[in-house]
Amino acid sequence: MELYKIELSNGKNVEFELIRKDVKNINLTIRPDFSITVSANSKIPMSDIYQFLEDKSNWIMQRIGRFKSTKTENLVEHDYSTGESFKFLGKQYRLYVELTTSNERIILSDGYIKLFVKNKNKKTTKARLIDEWYRKQAYMIFSESLERVYKIIDNKVPIKPLLDFKVMKKRWGSCLRSKNKILLNLELIKAPIYCIDYVMLHELIHFVHKYHDKKFYDALTVLMPDWKQRKEILDQ
Repeated sequence: MELYKIELSNGKNVEFELIRKDVKNINLTIRPDFSITVSANSKIPMSDIYQFLEDKSNWIMQRIGRFKSTKTENLVEHDYSTGESFKFLGKQYRLYVELTTSNERIILSDGYIKLFVKNKNKKTTKARLIDEWYRKQAYMIFSESLERVYKIIDNKVPIKPLLDFKVMKKRWGSCLRSKNKILLNLELIKAPIYCIDYVMLHELIHFVHKYHDKKFYDALTVLMPDWKQRKEILDQ
């Protein structure tokens, strides 16, 4: 794993991480933090990799520009007041804060995330309740996804993996083979269910094929022919 720089024909300087692995094609990944990773077979010369990036220069700058625009929205600090927007399962919901004298809680209803609190001005309490609600939903929905997707792996993974989740900066999921566990990014709960299923299947296949090689992608395509469309939606 090494870092390289290239000046594209549009005058932009790009730094990228190069990973040599047993893959057929040159693969390019751009993450929301603007980091760029290229994976390629050790037999592919650097000149071919530079040319590949040059050919992709317009797409690279468009993708980085898109991430910059969405990052501005994501960096806005929530005040947890009525009217603010929150994502859940691929949809936008408006927050509605209401006073209650009983248990503080959250209810999803009619396009709103209704937050019942005893003190509307206590931001830490509202933030905690939202976070706890997301985690509760993630536990249920991720578990349902594992049950659903595990059935289509066709007994290639004899023992159903354990499931856990946490906030991750650079990955939607991770396969922990030594622990027989799938780790998902908590932020995935904001994506559509079919995108969650894609990530789940992606990590399950890693129990059979460790690397992103031809066998891995062949298996993914057979089991989920539209995985590229799901990934594209997730990337956006």
